[in-house]
Amino acid sequence: MGQLFGASGGQFDPAQFARMDPEQLARLSGLGIDPATLSQVMQNLQSAFRGAGAGGGIDWDVTRRQALHLANQDGLSVTSGQRADLDQAFHLADLWLSEATTISDLAGTPHAITRGEWVEKTLPVWQELSEPVATSMADAFTESLSQQVPEDMQGLVANAGQMMRQVAGSMFATQLGHVVGKLSLEVVSGGDVGIPLLPAGEAAILPQNFADLGHGLEIPDDQLALYVAARELAHARLFRHAKWLRLHVLSQVTEYARGVHIDTERLEEMASRIDPSDLDELRRALESGELLPQQTEAQQLALARLENMLALIEGWVDVVTADATSRIPQLDRIAEAIRRRRAVGGPAEDALGALVGLKLRPRRLREAAAMWRAVTEAVGISARDALWDSPDFVPESEDIDDPTRLIARLEATARGEAPQRDEMDDALERLLSEASDPDAAPDASSADSSADSPDGEAPEGPDGEAPEGPKPV
Repeated sequence: MGQLFGASGGQFDPAQFARMDPEQLARLSGLGIDPATLSQVMQNLQSAFRGAGAGGGIDWDVTRRQALHLANQDGLSVTSGQRADLDQAFHLADLWLSEATTISDLAGTPHAITRGEWVEKTLPVWQELSEPVATSMADAFTESLSQQVPEDMQGLVANAGQMMRQVAGSMFATQLGHVVGKLSLEVVSGGDVGIPLLPAGEAAILPQNFADLGHGLEIPDDQLALYVAARELAHARLFRHAKWLRLHVLSQVTEYARGVHIDTERLEEMASRIDPSDLDELRRALESGELLPQQTEAQQLALARLENMLALIEGWVDVVTADATSRIPQLDRIAEAIRRRRAVGGPAEDALGALVGLKLRPRRLREAAAMWRAVTEAVGISARDALWDSPDFVPESEDIDDPTRLIARLEATARGEAPQRDEMDDALERLLSEASDPDAAPDASSADSSADSPDGEAPEGPDGEAPEGPKPV
């Protein structure tokens, strides 16, 4: 921090920090962020050094201002023509979607929104997902500080800990605003990221980014709008129907994020050689997740569960959208363009990778879509969609790899047959049987019959001799 803010002799000088040029700090973002915005961030940091904001919480308003600055830099709004075209696409796509799924339509009306509106609507979820990492970064700052000062200064460090947590929180809030603001320039719809960012039951398309999506594809805008609208509606319908799904997905992300710890050794090593006039190395480390150490076993398990669930969601949306938009002449070209966009690293991978070091594998999505297609052809739309009624019914990772057993079970249920028994069923039946039938277990009252003998002697056998057995203790 001393090197970064122009201190000398290893001592931090708030006055020197106040004189720092905001354009120097702008190199952290790599996007040429307005120095006026960074000047405000620096003022927040100065307040932290002066001991302001004793509450110690992260100032999420910094994130909001940074994200909105990037989202609104073009100053574009939704025109009446764009709104009318998308309203028409939503209406027709909704009718087609009702033929491809039994999940009911939305209660609200889908609409077109600006990039700034997308930031405002999704920022609460981003804050929830990233707060564990922000806490880890603040802990790393205070831990590193306490380890480097002499024992006779530990009291001073304890007083400075709150200040350092505020500094780290301000840095992370700025980074989060940069990620969300950059993402607002790319996402096409509310469900484009994969995780449920919009409020439940809400569907929306960003006309500014939709126009960029169609560049170079040589596909009529009305056909592309129908496909994107159908995908967005399918995504919103699913999360509205399966009310447990939103909390399930978000909890998986936060469970992974809680295991994130900043690599303090790497941070200290970088700080020892960083050049305040060239902050590209620090920027790359923050954006690439280089400061995040190797995943723990718990994180790997959480990541596997999250990958499978997101693959199931997106695979179902792909199949339903393809069936609903089968009338579109250039459907294959549109679907392939969307798949390629996702394969090269979609908005979700970029955002989650920058925030929590989370990388998702798109190949699981293709396998999940193949599973949903096989289930649809085998048992029909209604039985397929009923799998979302409860988390107990949702296919597992093994079903994605080989849907044969899942299909066989669904077909047996459709015929009215009892489900095929497995080891779990047998073990459960034995437990219930033993609990309901005491005679099935050994009778403790007859195990030691000598206790019932009036004289305390062991009963005689058929030939008058005592039966063999363990001697009483």
